[in-house]
Amino acid sequence: MKINYSELKSLFIITLGMAIYTFSWAAFLIPSGIIGGGVSGIGTLIYFASEKTILVGYSYFIINAFLILIALRILGSKFGVKTVYAIIVGSILLSVLPKLIPEPLVNEKFMAAIIGGALAGVGVGITISQGGSSGGTDIIAMIINKYRNISPGRIILYLDIFIIASSYIVFHDVPTIVYGYVVMSITSYAIDMVISGSKQSAQLFIISTEFEKIADEITGTMNRGVSVMDAKGWYSKENKKILMVVVRKHEAPSIFKLVKEIDGNAFISMGSVMGVYGLGFEEIRA
Repeated sequence: MKINYSELKSLFIITLGMAIYTFSWAAFLIPSGIIGGGVSGIGTLIYFASEKTILVGYSYFIINAFLILIALRILGSKFGVKTVYAIIVGSILLSVLPKLIPEPLVNEKFMAAIIGGALAGVGVGITISQGGSSGGTDIIAMIINKYRNISPGRIILYLDIFIIASSYIVFHDVPTIVYGYVVMSITSYAIDMVISGSKQSAQLFIISTEFEKIADEITGTMNRGVSVMDAKGWYSKENKKILMVVVRKHEAPSIFKLVKEIDGNAFISMGSVMGVYGLGFEEIRA
């Protein structure tokens, strides 16, 4: 049987993401009595409402078991397998870690909200980047994001408002709601940063007398498209050629190195672009 190392790597990264996510809840949010969003937030509410008899991991698994059926139909079996895996890992860790960490790692509640929210967002972002999900509102966010160019973090932000507000029923405490909203905002921002970080693109304009060699190297070595435009230097009054290249930001250093090797006197202008859609980049979604 052939081993798919790419899938194994993806599952390992999902495991890492869920470990970070569950650690944020077990070490900062749950012991501090802070209710965040998502199914974990619902599970935490049930945990305190049941006087700590129903573990968060149990609620997390049962609720997500129903939600995953919807995801399987809409997002496909490949998504479902990774999400089921992520939910199982999350359920196990949320059942074990709170027992190992009975007290929050920081005593200040506001700091617990900031650190917990940031770690939770990083964990969810890593999981989503591999085609999985930590479940709950993440599933709904990914369903909407499949058809519309709306950031998952923003969708989750709106969906979680009600969950956090409902914590008043259990705690009868307004500051708890405020802490929950702090967690929600930081989590949503961190998710967007992790997801968009790997998709950031750069647009480069390259002016060189060796434009043909540079264009050939970029298309041949980096498998990126190059557009050649006519221009005229107003100071020199000479006709020139400008190469326009759009690449992922992490590919830009390779372009600089390639250009320098061919023409050390080349002129390069680089700018960040908000989004790139089409062949080799993001799918166009209306």
